[in-house]
Amino acid sequence: MAATGADVSVVFVPPPFARAAVEEAADAGIGLAVVITEGIPVHDAVAFHAHVRALGGATRVIGPNCPGLISPGRSNAGIIPADIAPEPGRIGLVSKSGTLTYQLMYELRDIGFSSAVGIGGDPVVGTTHIDCLAAFEADPDTELIVLIGEIGGDAEERAAAYVAAHVTKPVVGYVAGFTAPEGRTMGHAGAIVSGSTGTASAKRAALEAAGVAVGATPAETAALVRGVLGMG
Repeated sequence: MAATGADVSVVFVPPPFARAAVEEAADAGIGLAVVITEGIPVHDAVAFHAHVRALGGATRVIGPNCPGLISPGRSNAGIIPADIAPEPGRIGLVSKSGTLTYQLMYELRDIGFSSAVGIGGDPVVGTTHIDCLAAFEADPDTELIVLIGEIGGDAEERAAAYVAAHVTKPVVGYVAGFTAPEGRTMGHAGAIVSGSTGTASAKRAALEAAGVAVGATPAETAALVRGVLGMG
């Protein structure tokens, strides 16, 4: 950092060493640590997030198990393909899923994105839907927010409550996992339905109750965005 002025660390190291890499970045006072690595033990993720908070929270952690974040035409920290949205635009996107991030960016590439953030699908992540909603609400370059969730946990329900209380910009959502079987982890480590908790239906209901238009498919979600923006 002293030699180059670096202010971002992108962590690709294997799971056994990821905790040390994140803690090293935080100890150095890096402003942003983007943790791409999948398969980090939950105990390690809890430990390095606690370490960051104990240092005063000067380091923003994205992830783990995420594709990173991109502001087209300005910066790309992670593995989001730059050519799926080459020009900056009016949409802010926050997503648990990397591949759904890519798909929605491709579907809406003609409109473009102010920024897109893949927060990761692990049970414990450093940056939440709510963190990104707050940032997009305050961002003058963001006109509409796309929120992508999936089964497991209650992040989407909490995001819906935040939208209802604090977000004035239009929000369009998509929730993956309507056909996921109970008790089986689907894709991401945090994507698991336990009893009536964490279902896609419950998440969609919470978002719709907060005034979020929720698409049944990624393509329908993109069409809803176009409708809200008066483009069809």
